[in-house]
Amino acid sequence: MKNLSDRVAVVTGAGSGIGRALAVQLAEAGCKLALSDINEQGLAETVSLAEQAGAEVFSEKLDVADRDAVYAHADKVKAHFGKVNLVFNNAGVAVGATVEDTSYEDFEWLMGINFWGVVYGTKAFLPMLKEAGEGHIVNVSSVFGLIGVPTQSAYNAAKFAVRGFTESLRQELEIARSPVSCSCVHPGGIKTNIARAARMSDVSSITGSSAEKATEDFEKMFRTTPEEAASTIIKGVRDNKRRILIGSDALAIDTMQRLLPTSYQRLMVAGQKLMRRKG
Repeated sequence: MKNLSDRVAVVTGAGSGIGRALAVQLAEAGCKLALSDINEQGLAETVSLAEQAGAEVFSEKLDVADRDAVYAHADKVKAHFGKVNLVFNNAGVAVGATVEDTSYEDFEWLMGINFWGVVYGTKAFLPMLKEAGEGHIVNVSSVFGLIGVPTQSAYNAAKFAVRGFTESLRQELEIARSPVSCSCVHPGGIKTNIARAARMSDVSSITGSSAEKATEDFEKMFRTTPEEAASTIIKGVRDNKRRILIGSDALAIDTMQRLLPTSYQRLMVAGQKLMRRKG
């Protein structure tokens, strides 16, 4: 999909971060927008920015973990615009805890948003994209969908699942010669509030520092702005890329995983041990 003008784009998690940057840049590219987020205040701010950029906007508070709500949202978007061409399943949350300390409630909360939200968004809108005669689904995974990381087991599980789900879908669409395609996005460290909004447990046994200090150290590695991430994603859609890597750190991690598909874990362990000693 080279031309985005007059296309209808759906963006979840549009209230901040990458979702907000996507909304603004898609608006500037001539898209009509269907924006959603659980955070109504953040969503309203994004709507205002998108409208200032010239877009027609339909917006709604949405919990992507609620399947019925996602399908109802899809029906409302179709009724409002008459078609859907692009879907960005972007909404996401984080949990920081060891496997032993991650509660089932936190695991289910994260999976509901990060994985099931992607599944619901894909399946609710896919028939509409096919009906439109052209379309693209963008599912946001993470570099943690490429490698496993200590204290991120729930997040890893969801993001690995998004990657497998999306890569399987891409192959099915190509086999069927569908007018719809899809891409899986793997951002590295993006300057958003996801770490601050994460549910954190005591990870000092791994990191050697408090949860707050671990979050601060993690945020220091964030290199890429949401605007840069959104630009890379949109270019990836135009180029119909299977895998969209965002940031130099994502490129490095992807290379490391390819060169050291299992041995990278030893590097991760050594790094964490060194951090714990310094902590």
